[in-house]
Amino acid sequence: MGSLGDRRSSDGESARLYLMNAIALVFPGQGSQRVGMGREFWQHVPEARVLFEKGSESLGTDLARLCFEGPAELLTLTANAQPAIMAVSMAAFAALQHEGITCDYVAGHSLGEYSALVAAGSLAFEDAIRIVRKRGEFMQEAVAPGTGTMAAVLGLDMQSVYAACEEAARYGVVEVANLNGPGQVVIAGKTEAVEQAIESAKQRGAKRAVRLHVSAPFHCSLMRPAGERLAGALRTIAIADPLVPLVNNADAELLTKREEIADSLVRQVTSPVRWEDVVRRLVKEGVTLFLELGPGKVLTGLIKRIAPEATALYAEDPDSLRVAMNQMKALL
Repeated sequence: MGSLGDRRSSDGESARLYLMNAIALVFPGQGSQRVGMGREFWQHVPEARVLFEKGSESLGTDLARLCFEGPAELLTLTANAQPAIMAVSMAAFAALQHEGITCDYVAGHSLGEYSALVAAGSLAFEDAIRIVRKRGEFMQEAVAPGTGTMAAVLGLDMQSVYAACEEAARYGVVEVANLNGPGQVVIAGKTEAVEQAIESAKQRGAKRAVRLHVSAPFHCSLMRPAGERLAGALRTIAIADPLVPLVNNADAELLTKREEIADSLVRQVTSPVRWEDVVRRLVKEGVTLFLELGPGKVLTGLIKRIAPEATALYAEDPDSLRVAMNQMKALL
């Protein structure tokens, strides 16, 4: 695999092959954290260790200790989980860069969109990790503890989930928050309204509908105060044109200009994460290979369901990165 410039040859035949073999890097969001994540990258990849050190200095927090030792209760806090996951995702990206592998598109699930923007050269790592810490704090503070929640609805079509939310809306705000893939939708809102929507979804034929263990109702209109505060924070950092296009969460559109980035990130706070649409858009753009960088392999599983014709790989440590690289080299 050559450089990005080599892949984007102007020759007609090369361009056709490029479109058939485009690579997208994708980055996970909150919920993927686990105690011990990133340790092997820190031990074996010097560039990854530098990233952890920069992140710790930027936040005034020992990110390595937080990721490697936890405890889980501390790591799971939104304001800690978001920068910790980003640090591990970017450590994986640094390891990938060390091997000379490039990409054609980037995307991320919720928080992962910030990791994607760092990978695309649109945000500096130090700025991004400070912003995601603030983002986590803003989202946590937008709704009083216990008054909001989220739930996963499985095995029910999207229209029926929307109908369940509409039926429960008389109890308070309840909205679709994540469109993760076929038959997998997450809703968010006021706790009583979400519980009513769960019951309505079950009556409409959902295989399963359960509350999630989250600290706030993300990606719904209750997050509007967080979005307003985030807009102010984003004005304090430099944003550059991404070196490769980002497919964003809010619209599943290609973003290539810095002027589009901040607005998209603010809208993302209150908009559903349209992950299924993101993956389908990338496939439409010619992506045949997805590589998930960061803790876990949740996105890899979703991509396999959304686009079984594509290849989805993951790299959460040096061993899985080595396996992914071998498969990539065999395919491209």
